[in-house]
This record gives sequence, structure tokens and C-alpha cells, in this order.
Amino acid sequence: MKTLSLSGTTSMHKIPFPHRDYPDDVAVIHLPDKTVLLVGTAHISRQSTDLVREVIEEEQPDTVCIELDDKRFQALSRKQHWEGLDLKQIIRSKQLATLLINLILASYQKKLGGQLGVMPGTELLTAAQEAEKRQIRTVLCDRDVRVTLRRAWHATSLWKKCSLLATLFTSLFDDTKLDEQKLAELRRQDVLSELINEIGAVMPEAKKALIDERDIYMAEKIKAAPGRRLVAVVGAGHLEGIRRVITEDHSAIMTEIDTIPPVSRAWKIAGWSLPALIILSISLIGIQKGAGAAGGLVGYWFLANGIPAAIGAMLAWAHPATIASVFAAAPITSLSPLIGAGYVAAFVQVMSRPPVVREFENVSSDMASVAGWWQNKLLRIFLVFLLSGFGSAIGTWVGGYEIFTNLFS
Repeated sequence: MKTLSLSGTTSMHKIPFPHRDYPDDVAVIHLPDKTVLLVGTAHISRQSTDLVREVIEEEQPDTVCIELDDKRFQALSRKQHWEGLDLKQIIRSKQLATLLINLILASYQKKLGGQLGVMPGTELLTAAQEAEKRQIRTVLCDRDVRVTLRRAWHATSLWKKCSLLATLFTSLFDDTKLDEQKLAELRRQDVLSELINEIGAVMPEAKKALIDERDIYMAEKIKAAPGRRLVAVVGAGHLEGIRRVITEDHSAIMTEIDTIPPVSRAWKIAGWSLPALIILSISLIGIQKGAGAAGGLVGYWFLANGIPAAIGAMLAWAHPATIASVFAAAPITSLSPLIGAGYVAAFVQVMSRPPVVREFENVSSDMASVAGWWQNKLLRIFLVFLLSGFGSAIGTWVGGYEIFTNLFS
């Protein structure tokens, strides 16, 4: 068991809290007004679940802090949390990509957890259940997962975004086998530090949002939690980071790191530049070569955008109404950065072929097979979103190339 003073030094002397010695997965941090038992866990480990239950039962703390935000807690605690999932609202708010990444991460963890007979996040849910059973207050101390993902995405370059997406999709079909012995090795401090350093070397921008900022956020939430004796249950990957920053005052940046960064002015300008150039070019062609030439290019633009977008929807086995809608919408959405053809197609697909209960429940397992993406109606919505959007993007460049070529020929 590791004991931390306010200055960050470590000692092994006996203190009233905790009541006993624990393994190195538990760090004791002494702050001016409270003592924190920081329990580092692996989210798919039965051993971690047992340790959480043991610490809370033995220590009877004033408060239990848990590495969850409200949405993740609802997803874990409600067996049928899909009942509150409003796909139409998710599409309207342009959160479909975020939902997809969440599902991919959950699917990968669930697959690994299934090998050990314990589902991901069981130890976090156990912490909440043990606290409720003993009438101990709980504090959800993690940042909203949507803010975390959006900040990581915003900070990452286009090339690294593509690399990250490729890694996420590859993880779905990963057949890695883990046992408790390997998980115990993963929880060792030196291995975790090496893993975090590797992430930082490859994707430093993503690491800052995914790990460093959350370490600070959770540390400040833990310090603000009521009571003098706290147990905080966090993933093992955050153990060292929280220990390092909890003795520092980062309250001044909490609002900043809990905010989704706005789209930069440069991206806004770039987003409107291509549509403006397309419209301006067609207008100049009309002046130079006549209305017939301009009208022909307008028709070309509609076909160049509509056909690839419709083909993408067809490849995703979209409903005929979806195919027709995206064919008509793609030429228009390509001239506006406010909404993409993929979102239009996804919305119509939800209205035409809404997923059934079984498909929400089986989404994690269906993700692990190629055929499952077409058989599961929920996953098919993502395919419609991605493939029709990709088709529209191709059409935009094909149509734009033809228009600019005619302008300068």
C-alpha cells in the first residue's frame, strides 16, 4: 500500500485511515482536510471488482468517488439503457460519430471482459452498489465522455484522426486473449507508465484530452467531494496521474477543460470557401459562356453528388426512401458545411427502418463480424451514414473539378 502526503512523499507508517494494508493498486493520499484511498482498477478484471468491494466494506468511507460521468453511469446501471436512446435527436445534434466511437470502445472492452466472465465497468458499478447498500454518498467524478471525445478529436490532426479511426475499427476484429495474470501485469505501475508514454509519443494531442485532462478533472472533483474519508475508484491508467496532480491547485482551468472547443475561424472559412467557389464559378461560366453552359454544369453537379451518395446508401442496404433522399439531398448539403448528406441519410433510415430491441442488445457482438454490420439495423444506420457521406464527398470533388476545369478552359 502506498501512502502519499500533501508534498507527494511516500511512507509506510500506520494511520487511522485506512484500517489495513492493501496491495499497490491502492494509494493513500493525505490532503489538508481529508484522506483519499485511490483504488486503481482494470475495467474488465474480477480481481479489481473484489478489491473495490473489500475496500468499501472495510473502510466505511464518508464518500465514494467513481470514475464515471452521468451518462456512462446510466448505461451501466440500467440494463436496458437503450430505452432512453433517441437516435433522431442524436442525428439532429450531429453526435452520431461520437455514439459510434463509444459503441466501438464498449464492444472491444466487452469482448475482452467476456473472456474473463466479467463485463467492463463492473467494478465501477460495484462501487456504486456497495455505497448505496451502506448508505454512503457517491460522487461521479469523471468528465462527460462527449466532451472528452470531442476535445480529443478537435486536438488531433487529420492524419492522426484517420489513424485513430483505423485503430478503432481494427480493434473490433482483434482476437487478443487475456487472462487474470496478464491483467495483473497490466496494472503494474511500470507497464502502465510505458503504455501512457507510447500513447503520448504517437498521439500527444489525443493523450492530453483522453488522459491528462481527465486526471486533473477527476483530481479536482475528488478534492471537492464532501467528507474527510474518501474512497475513489478509478482506472489503473489514471492512478499515477491523479496522484501527481491532486496535490496541486487546478481549479482555475476546470471550466476550460470541461468545454468543447468551438470550431476555429480557419475551419469555418474553409468550410464555406468551397461552396462559395462552386457557386461563383458557375456564375462566371454563365456570364462567359451563356446560361446553357452554366445550366449543364448545375445538372452535372447534381448527378456527380447524388449518384455516388446513392450508391453508398445502396452498398449499406439502405431503405429505398433513404436512397432517394440522399440522392436529392447530397448536391444541396455539399454546398453547406452545416449538415452532411450522411446525416440526412441516417435520419431517413431511422424513420424508415428503426432498430428493434434485440439489435440494441446485440450491437456489441454484432460489431465483431463484418456481416453483423449489415444484419443489425442499428449498425446499418452507421453504414448508411458513413458510406453515403463518403460518396457525397467523392461527388463534391468530381463535380468541383469539372466546374473549375470548365471555368479555366
